[in-house]
Amino acid sequence: MILFPNCKINLGLQILRRRADGYHDIATVMYPVNWCDVLEIVPSSDGETHLYTSGNAVDCPAEKNLVMKAYNAVKQVFPALSAVDIYLHKIIPDGAGLGGGSSDASFTIRGLNEMFALGMNNEQLAQIAATIGADCPFFIYNRPLLATGIGDIFSEVDIDLSQYSIVIAKPRSSVSTKEAYAGVTPHDNDLDIRQILMKDILEWKTALKNDFEDSLFPNHPEILAVKDSLYNAGALYASMTGSGAAVFGIFASKEAANNFICKDCIIYRQN
Repeated sequence: MILFPNCKINLGLQILRRRADGYHDIATVMYPVNWCDVLEIVPSSDGETHLYTSGNAVDCPAEKNLVMKAYNAVKQVFPALSAVDIYLHKIIPDGAGLGGGSSDASFTIRGLNEMFALGMNNEQLAQIAATIGADCPFFIYNRPLLATGIGDIFSEVDIDLSQYSIVIAKPRSSVSTKEAYAGVTPHDNDLDIRQILMKDILEWKTALKNDFEDSLFPNHPEILAVKDSLYNAGALYASMTGSGAAVFGIFASKEAANNFICKDCIIYRQN
């Protein structure tokens, strides 16, 4: 079985408050994008489960990879789950705020469910995904959703960007989630992201904000430079996604999107 785990971008990201458990309540709209890794799951060659990686370097041992955690989480629910060999080809950059690792994990859960006819519905799949990471359940549903709580409570949102071209640019630097949250100042926000998204896209520039930018841009001017370059190239809206370091721009057309050039970036274009 071959699957193509895709990434996401965040349309607005509000850091609302720090919780007693140390996490933060947030509000953000997650939007799926077709920049994908490649995931293959096949029956095990020796009766044991193995993970083999290629493509972008994966900086963790196999047993700590979210894909293996996903397999083990499914096996906890289905102890008789057969062993498999998993081949993961990494294309989505890490440390980018694109959710690539979370997507890999969720697609593993989805793939095992289909491959072995486990019969789980999306809600059951999402419950398992939530044990791996807060944003993993999003990739079970894999459609535009408003995420609240710690990013694990989802509600419907009506947003369709298919008439635009999306450019994602990842500079050489990366940002860890720990670094991003260390500098952020939570604040309650009475602006409803869903209402902002209903406005003309040209109004998003002043109204739709990623709260991580305020603390990260002074320490990572190269990320701010990418955002400025997207606007200079004609983006209707540009923002850092997640906790960075990738930045996306929304353009009126493929021709306009092709105006953006960044020699020191990894670039993906969805036209």
